[in-house]
Amino acid sequence: MSDFKKLLGKKIQSIRKSKNLTQEKLAELIDIETPSLSYLETGKYAPSIETLQKLSQVLRVKPWEFYYFDEISEEEMKDEIIKALDDNQKLLKTIYYFYKSLEY
Repeated sequence: MSDFKKLLGKKIQSIRKSKNLTQEKLAELIDIETPSLSYLETGKYAPSIETLQKLSQVLRVKPWEFYYFDEISEEEMKDEIIKALDDNQKLLKTIYYFYKSLEY
């Protein structure tokens, strides 16, 4: 799972930098501490749904864009998600709520 968090963190960092925002400024805009944003970007922690929503709004991207990784194949993603879901009921609920929050 930590590889996934690292990919997510790199994606957040990449989008932040493309918007010419510092960690300090983005942390301020989404109302978290700068070290917390640093932990997200390095993959030490994954963002909560609330933080992800704030990031999406401030960075003006759709939530799914944070999870679009060119570095990982679709098959690898499926395998990792299925394994994680089998091992973690809380993750299953989180993904369900995230899925329901997407705009179609």
